[in-house]
Amino acid sequence: MERSLVLLKPDAVQRGLAGNIISRFEAKGLKIVGMKMRTFPTELLEKHYEVHNERPFFRGLVEFMTSGPVVALALEGKDAISVIRSLVGKTNSREAAPGTIRGDLGMSFSNNLVHASDAPETAKFELGLWFSDAAELSDWTPVTEPWVYNVAEELNA
Repeated sequence: MERSLVLLKPDAVQRGLAGNIISRFEAKGLKIVGMKMRTFPTELLEKHYEVHNERPFFRGLVEFMTSGPVVALALEGKDAISVIRSLVGKTNSREAAPGTIRGDLGMSFSNNLVHASDAPETAKFELGLWFSDAAELSDWTPVTEPWVYNVAEELNA
């Protein structure tokens, strides 16, 4: 099982789409193992996006991400990172395929509703930032797991 970070950005929260977006991840069979919502501090967002700190959009991105509440999710599932990125769609919402979160709900390149970790190393780093206290994450098994996965083939392989 793999874990990944997903951020529902201020535009998703302001537009009242948080529940819709979360339900898409749950309907797919991904498990929520951590969730919190608040307006996060500038320092956290600067650290999260530090890979872009030399890019011209960095300051605007940090300001946007601190402009209102963000929902931080830790999601878990088999191949969770690639599954989540497929559900989210292309960065430019206008180019994202119908059926994806951005393709169905977004129109912007910058205000694109969701951030999702792009690789296992990134997920580990980002989860450590956003859920720094291990007690913020729950290890649990949904009763629906045998209906989501063929447990004998996919989870015990």
